[in-house]
Amino acid sequence: QLQLAESGGGSVQPGGSLRLSCSASGGTHDFYAMAWFRRAPGKEREGVSCISIGERGTLYADSVKGRFTASRDNPKNSAVLQMNSLKPEDTALYYCAAAEYYYCSDDLSNWEDDMDHWGQGTQVTVSS
Repeated sequence: QLQLAESGGGSVQPGGSLRLSCSASGGTHDFYAMAWFRRAPGKEREGVSCISIGERGTLYADSVKGRFTASRDNPKNSAVLQMNSLKPEDTALYYCAAAEYYYCSDDLSNWEDDMDHWGQGTQVTVSS
């Protein structure tokens, strides 16, 4: 069965950068959407970014716009999240996810239910 796996998490000082990677195994799929989510301690999981196939652009949560850049390689079914100017509030477990039937919704609250596959998560810690 298809699986997603994240890598690249770690500990960094405020203002630093990290790059997260997501790769798929167990099959090749043309995912309608690939997204990143995160969950901080004591908070609900929230959408960070989402990219649909085709020329539809990239969607970001307001909290990360201008600091994070998401990309995907459709033939390889892989994704990257470049995180710059990291803040302590970015500390969270970050998840890669993919949808087989839905494009990214303009409403971020719809992203989670639209995802069909999830990675196990990679920890990002931003502290001084």
